[in-house]
Amino acid sequence: MGKVIFVSAGPGAADLITLRGARALALAQVVLFDALTDPALRELAPKAEWIDVGKRGFCDSVKQTAINAALVKQAQSHELVVRLKGGDASVFGRLEEELIALAEAGIACEVVPGVTAAIAAAAQTRKPLTRRGVGRSVSLTTAMTQDSELQARGAAADTEVFYMAGRQLAALGRKLLEAGWAEDTPVSVVSRAGCLDALSSEHSVAQLAAASLLHKGRPTVVVVGAGARPVLPQNHGTPTNSSITPGLARHQAQNTSLTD
Repeated sequence: MGKVIFVSAGPGAADLITLRGARALALAQVVLFDALTDPALRELAPKAEWIDVGKRGFCDSVKQTAINAALVKQAQSHELVVRLKGGDASVFGRLEEELIALAEAGIACEVVPGVTAAIAAAAQTRKPLTRRGVGRSVSLTTAMTQDSELQARGAAADTEVFYMAGRQLAALGRKLLEAGWAEDTPVSVVSRAGCLDALSSEHSVAQLAAASLLHKGRPTVVVVGAGARPVLPQNHGTPTNSSITPGLARHQAQNTSLTD
């Protein structure tokens, strides 16, 4: 019986992973990885078997029960298995179901934290999620419920961050207005935060639909409220992507998929 380490890879570029996460990958015999993890991370575990268990919204994906079963199976036959998740595993990462599956099978595990997309978006745009005196609370919310229903609530926090919102920006704007958000409330939309091709745009709640085309088909977070207000004057320059190389690999390893 082996051990499973849940490694949070961060939201985009490979070099956003933590040192602890990188060290876990280096020791792994098997890596079960998510769809949005950077392929360059394979360089950190070149001898491991990589199994694709990625899930993407509105696409055919590996079922969660199959992922749970694969995780248990691999841990029963290998000393160290890494479950590589995008962002932070504890934030909308379906971590609880996998923890339960391992516990029921009597398999030890560890969770390595990482950079979640909300934090990466704030860094990308240089817009802190918290602000002295006016931004004292932050709420992280999924745009879609388990029943695929779009929901938005009134201002329960000074800053509200919606995950997985890229395909519903126009509808989200309408829902926010219906929930009582003021039309001129600032909104920051960031897609592929933490990647070299990250895009960001500024809007009001009433004009959120205008972001739909720019961010179409890209993993997107939407920041509403205090954390969306610019800190720097508009003529100070636009945010730029990292000049530090995100790539760790010169080549990519072969993947095994549960759906193969």
